[in-house]
Amino acid sequence: MPKDEQQYEFSEFSGEFVDDEGSVFLRIYRPAGTNLDWMLEVLDEEENTTVWDGTFDTDRDAFEEFLATVERDGIRTFSDQPVQKLH
Repeated sequence: MPKDEQQYEFSEFSGEFVDDEGSVFLRIYRPAGTNLDWMLEVLDEEENTTVWDGTFDTDRDAFEEFLATVERDGIRTFSDQPVQKLH
């Protein structure tokens, strides 16, 4: 592995999220070994990616933003409009 390849720490909130409308894979991460803010990314069943522009102070904040988006727009929003930037 090249020395310049970034390693990431993944939050315990990362993983598959399933509801009645479908499923997505949630990734909440930051550069390993740092105290930098957390990034939020969602992959749909077709592996299309939705990434938030901003970062989050805590992994819980990122997870709550994800939940709020699902509550407001539904889980299908990630497969209907992939590769968007939110937040």
